[in-house]
Order: sequence, then C-alpha cells, then structure tokens
Amino acid sequence: MPYKTDDFNADFILKISKESFEDTALALFQYQYQNNELYKAFTDALNIKPDNVKTLQQIPFLPIPFFKTHTVLSGSFNHIPLRFESSGTTGEVTSKHYVSDETIYQTSLLAGFKQFYGSVKEYTFLALLPSYLERQNASLVHMAKVLMEESNQPHNGFYLNEFDTLAQTLQTLIAEGKKVLLLGVTFALLDFAEQYPIHMQHTIVMETGGMKGRREEMTREQVHSFLKERWHVEHIHSEYGMTELLSQAYALQNGIFNPSATMRVLVRDINDPLDVSTTGTGCLNIIDLANIHSCSFIATEDIGSVYADSSFTVKGRVDNSALRGCNLMVI
Repeated sequence: MPYKTDDFNADFILKISKESFEDTALALFQYQYQNNELYKAFTDALNIKPDNVKTLQQIPFLPIPFFKTHTVLSGSFNHIPLRFESSGTTGEVTSKHYVSDETIYQTSLLAGFKQFYGSVKEYTFLALLPSYLERQNASLVHMAKVLMEESNQPHNGFYLNEFDTLAQTLQTLIAEGKKVLLLGVTFALLDFAEQYPIHMQHTIVMETGGMKGRREEMTREQVHSFLKERWHVEHIHSEYGMTELLSQAYALQNGIFNPSATMRVLVRDINDPLDVSTTGTGCLNIIDLANIHSCSFIATEDIGSVYADSSFTVKGRVDNSALRGCNLMVI
C-alpha cells in the first residue's frame, strides 16, 4: 500500500529500528519517487524502475549539489517553517535544505543524542561556534539551540570569541561536578585550547570539523592529540552532520562514527557511482530517514570507509577530478 504524507510524522521516526531500517527505507524511496519531481526525474534519467529496487544498494542516490541548484521537496507544502543553508564565499551558490516539519527534526536529533549519550537534560551545552553564529540558517547552530532548549540548564550558551567567559563558566561547572558538553568548530577549539589549558573533568569535548583556511590544516588525529594534551581528556568526540541532513552520526573516540537509528552510510565506487556497497572505501552515500519531506538518499562529496558494523570514517573530500566519477549527472 503506498504511503501518504500523513503517514510520516515524529512517531514514524521513533519506530525505526535496525531490523526495520531496510524495509522502511525502501518504502520511503517509493514515496519520494512518487512525490518529489526532481528525484523522480533523476531516477528516470538513470533508467531505474522503482519496482525493480529491492535492496538499499539499488536505490538511486541524489548528488548533493542538487541542493544548491534546486528546491528538494517531497510533497507540496503551504508553509516551510525552517530552512538550513550552508556556508559559502561571497557570490557562491549555497545549499538550501527546506524542513517542512520541525517536529520530525527535533525528534530525530533528540533520539539520536540519547542513543549515544543518554538524556539531554543531564548536560549543560556550551557551543563555541564562530563563523556559524555569524551567518543565518546554520544547521549546526539550530542543532545546538534545540539541545539547549531541551536541556534547560541555566549555564547553556553560545560563544563567539568570549574565551574568558567560556573558561570561567567551564571552571565553575567542573568544580560543581556538572556534566558538560563543549561543542565547537575545530579551529575555535584549537584557539581556545592554546589559551586555556583547563582540566576538563566531567566534560565531553565534541568537534564538528571546520578549518577552512582559518588555521594551518591538521589531520583529525593531530587535532585530537593536541586537544587531549591541553585539556587532559581521554577522548575527543566528533559529530558528523551537514546542511542537507537531519540526522547525525557521532564518534565517541578515534574518529570512528556510528550513525543514529535514522541514518545508514553506504559507499560507492569513485569511478562508478552506481556501484554501491555496504562496506568498503570510496565516496559516501547517506540514507537519512528523517529527511522524509526532502530526499533521504544523498550522494555526498565525502570520501571514507564503511565497516561491517555500520560504523564509518571520513578521510576527506573528493577533488574536482574525482567529482566526475562520484557525481553522475546534472538534470
């Protein structure tokens, strides 16, 4: 029986399990093929017949640049309450992700966080997000805002470059034995750590990536090693998300990400984008079941490895030559 728009809501998100993931993804593929004109045109252009799609690997994955050039929506909506927009240099076209149901996003985010870290209400969230706070519609800022609102701790807050205040707040919370999650863009965490070598007891340090010319490029291993040394923590955590996704993956140590229940990562051959596997190394394809009303099947420009237990690592971005293989076509 075909799905209808009303079938997809926050309750739908909470029912997704490891056992039901593939069947749910295949049903959502049929729904999005029927209700997303862009995705239908892309699927038809590949000469893929929806009735022949029986596995996750056979689903067509929409190249992520389409979020820069098209409005990616499954269904018709009178009002779009939320829009995420990627960063970009002046004059550069940015990705736009239109979120028609914010409740679905919030449910997915909070359930995914609980899956790895327990109740959001136990944490104070301190978000060190310069560059993101300086522009509108950043998905990372909205994610932190939702976590703070759900946590409702008195010392939750955003920081641009107020390192003195952030250090004082951290020291106060550490002295009180509070559980803290310091969420930060990579270059800002490095700047803060250089100036404030604090003993971060009871604190989770989570980096979200992001150097973009702000500092000399470092590998993730180098970044984590420096932060661990300065702050005397055993592990540095990482968050994997993007403008075009509503679900997150988290690495609790060593840069090995585990996807939340609404996400699955596959890998495609760098020279043949229709050669998709459940394990291996190549370009990453993301299934995000929370992307109900946009597109749940996205071919990213990240290169990484996917393992048998569904964990994955990210090794970098494809260069212009590899893009010709990773992205098949533009409609």
